[in-house]
Amino acid sequence: MRAVLQRVSRASVSVDGAVIGEIGAGLLILICAMQGDTEADAGKLAAKIAKLRIFKDDAGKMNLSVKDSGGAALIVSQFTLAADLRGNRPGFSYAAAPEEGKRLYEYFSGRIAAEGIAVANGSFGADMDVALHNDGPVTIWMDTASL
Repeated sequence: MRAVLQRVSRASVSVDGAVIGEIGAGLLILICAMQGDTEADAGKLAAKIAKLRIFKDDAGKMNLSVKDSGGAALIVSQFTLAADLRGNRPGFSYAAAPEEGKRLYEYFSGRIAAEGIAVANGSFGADMDVALHNDGPVTIWMDTASL
């Protein structure tokens, strides 16, 4: 699985002009299931993200996890993270099939929630408008192949 994490002071996702998910401080997580990904991959990624210390402590050091900081997670599916860029027009054949991608997206969201982190979600497969206020900015790319 691939993910892009953005530490945010607030973020929201809308579909057809209606806000369907929003958080205050925490993480915006853009997530993509790749061909061959499993629940084990989703669980490993969720556990790593939950423990990742990228929030400031009282001394201003990045020493707290999203849970330690009291933050939430807005999780948005984004199959374009699977882009094959060998040509000038990206291909997305490396992404999991939609049914499997949705299943793993939902499983991943559940694993983040099981870590004790409040979760809001986008709508899998929808045309979404994502708004965020990046805090830092802190943006981190992750891939289970490298964990």
